[in-house]
Amino acid sequence: MATVHSMRTALVTGGAGFVAQHVIPMMMVRGWAVRAAVRTASDFVPPGADAEILGDLLDVDWDSRLRGVSAIVHLAARAHRMGESGPEAEVRYRRDNVDVAVVLARAAARANISRFIFVSSVKAMGESTPIDSPWNEQSPCVPVDAYGRTKLAAERGLLDDSARSGLPVVILRPPLLYGPRVKANMQRLLAWIDRGLPLPLASVRNSRSLLYVGNLADAICTCLEHPKAVGQTFLLSDGEDLSTPELIRRLAQARGRSAVLLPMPPQSLLWFARLVGRSSEAERLMGSLRIDGTQMRSLLGWMPPFTVDAGLLETARGFRPS
Repeated sequence: MATVHSMRTALVTGGAGFVAQHVIPMMMVRGWAVRAAVRTASDFVPPGADAEILGDLLDVDWDSRLRGVSAIVHLAARAHRMGESGPEAEVRYRRDNVDVAVVLARAAARANISRFIFVSSVKAMGESTPIDSPWNEQSPCVPVDAYGRTKLAAERGLLDDSARSGLPVVILRPPLLYGPRVKANMQRLLAWIDRGLPLPLASVRNSRSLLYVGNLADAICTCLEHPKAVGQTFLLSDGEDLSTPELIRRLAQARGRSAVLLPMPPQSLLWFARLVGRSSEAERLMGSLRIDGTQMRSLLGWMPPFTVDAGLLETARGFRPS
């Protein structure tokens, strides 16, 4: 345990979520007392953190809740949900991802919070890059779905408010996250590998940036304390980009199994995916999304403490077949 001279208190929203389960323990090791904001009493928070049952974050009396808090890590968000589309879904995304962030930031400014970390997403920029042209922080933002659009709107709202109020804001844009108890596509890949099912992805030639959740936790802790982080927007990655077939091979190796990869022309695969209503999932598996994460490394001297292989091993160990 780190030696601490004066305990600092941070509020972490989304306190029962995937990222919070990794960020909160690391923050506590580094000397932070953590209040984990959750919706219900049944939400699990890491041992040692204080659960704050707040329900709907737009209905909270933040002026009283932020007494004694010196920093905020805002993780709570409406993420991708199957079957949600159209104007009504956009309204819900805007409420949860934009309105909550702005209301919280304004209360944080009134409370003289010393650091406000907003975990956004690379989807605020878009869905794919050319294989040889990674995005950097100066690349244009062209989000393609409600999640990406509202993450970008929240970023802009926070930076506008920060310019007026002086609130010290830091924005982080992670790509695909993975780690123990990960959900969505990574969980599905692990399930396919465990069953020994053949995957028709051997012919895919792509490249994707990833971020192990332990590296994100370390980056958040760095941005909470480094004076040069204030006002910055950072793209984050592990620093080693992988093709989908290579990712599957390494995940299989981490599970002590062999990957069964079959060749199939990518165009045929996309055609079949469209036929069964899984085109967006197939495009993510076959497309490229590369980011240049050097700005945070050069400006803050940050290096990801975990390699891709170490992160994939922890992910594989934490996988529980359903």
